[in-house]
Amino acid sequence: MSDDRETITPPAGPLRRGWTTGACATAAASAAYSALVTGDFPDPVAVRLPNGQTPSFALALSEFDGERALAAVVKDAGDDPDVTHGALIVVRVERGPVGSGIVFYAGEGVGTVTLPGLALAVGEPAINAAPRRMMREAIESIVVSHGDPGDVTIEISVPGGETMAKRTLNGRLGIVGGLSILGTTGIVVPYSCSAWIHSIHRGIDVAHAAGHDHIAAATGSTSEAAVRTLLDLPETALIDMGDFAGGVLKYLRAHPIPRLTIAGGFAKLAKLGQGLLDLHSGRSTLDMAWLADRLRDVGGNEADVALARDAVSAGAILSHARTLGLPLADAVAARARHTAAEVLGGAAAVDIVVFDRTGTLIGRA
Repeated sequence: MSDDRETITPPAGPLRRGWTTGACATAAASAAYSALVTGDFPDPVAVRLPNGQTPSFALALSEFDGERALAAVVKDAGDDPDVTHGALIVVRVERGPVGSGIVFYAGEGVGTVTLPGLALAVGEPAINAAPRRMMREAIESIVVSHGDPGDVTIEISVPGGETMAKRTLNGRLGIVGGLSILGTTGIVVPYSCSAWIHSIHRGIDVAHAAGHDHIAAATGSTSEAAVRTLLDLPETALIDMGDFAGGVLKYLRAHPIPRLTIAGGFAKLAKLGQGLLDLHSGRSTLDMAWLADRLRDVGGNEADVALARDAVSAGAILSHARTLGLPLADAVAARARHTAAEVLGGAAAVDIVVFDRTGTLIGRA
């Protein structure tokens, strides 16, 4: 992962929606609890989503030994490049002590919260609030239908989840041992990038809870490593921003931390300087004429500016400016800082650092 990485570009044509791990876990929990109460597994099993939709899920596994029931659903993320697409979401349900209600546990491949700042307490399984609510409602509907006490333990497992979690931001958020069971709506909207933005927000929450007064948001691993060395910040003060500058700035405006440093490559921060908050090449375009004008601002003559307007890339303009000894990266940093400060509205002091692909600092504001 480098600073010129891009999030995956969606294929052409209509995209198929999928189901969150939370929706799959709810289906498996509902089927397993039904078997615990009646002795039979509904297959397929229907669940009610927060929007009222009632999709049905086929069971991939179903086991009942008279004391505990297990059901599993294969996660279908539709056309979204979700790391959990195809994963087996396994739920084991068994009776708990009278009056205990519904208690959740993390099984194999599901993480545990180890840092404060998240909505879940330290030591809790990483099963988010919306999936917990969906599972409780599914259990309670069966309780009403069959008059069962409904005191059960629900253990969720995702075989291979600990390996899958290495491709997520869970480790930085202090979620160890596996994945989070996620999903506010139960529906995966392809390429919505909601999971990444959610992780950005939770990273800021963790930084708050850790008492940090200075955080750094980086567009990629090269700039993150460089800014961490430059500022000597702990890992919990680092935010993997990717292309989502708006996701960082808007959340910080509502949840301020005194100081923010934004770190990134020249082209992406030039987009921020233009006023763009989504830095992905498929969703925003760098204006070469704008960048040529910045070259004029730092002393480029008209021939240099004309050459820049016709350049094939931001890197070519930067290379020419460096040959001329002109501080173009500083000018881009200043414009990026202006954009960020406007969005923050005074909620944080902000500075910008620009790095090349080797991690060398080339501009600052």
